[in-house]
Amino acid sequence: MSAIEIRPRFRMELPLPPGEIIGQLKQAINQPTAKIVGFIADHHVVLKIPQEQRHYWSPQLSLEVEDNEKGGSLIRGLYGPAPSVWLMFLFFYYVIGAICLFTGIMGFAQVSLGMPAPILWVLPMGAILAVGLFLSAKAGERLGRDQMLELKIFLEEVLESASTQ
Repeated sequence: MSAIEIRPRFRMELPLPPGEIIGQLKQAINQPTAKIVGFIADHHVVLKIPQEQRHYWSPQLSLEVEDNEKGGSLIRGLYGPAPSVWLMFLFFYYVIGAICLFTGIMGFAQVSLGMPAPILWVLPMGAILAVGLFLSAKAGERLGRDQMLELKIFLEEVLESASTQ
């Protein structure tokens, strides 16, 4: 992973069994001095920034630790914002899209009937809102970049210590 972008995915193969990797992650996040918090459910791990350092744009790291067909473990990871942030953006994009769709249908129907269609001014405004929403997501990505790097470094340190044991 050379560049950190919104919701980057990665795959990692390690010679260790999944149980050992999950055990190391559990031990690392349960340390009183841990810089990262999280929870583990079966083979799914979510790593987060501690609550007192978290802000609206804080990222989290979701991991799936599975048996690898070649032996060892396969780790699939996904960096991204909290699910509530994703849901909010999807909701706003949906609302903008639905308004533009119905406005476009009504406006172009009026145009095809030879009527004036001032309602079509909503379409460029919807595009401006969508671009604004995209730019705010990119600004949030920049605000969460340092914390995303913290999550990456934490994971690398835990996996490195698991490999040396």
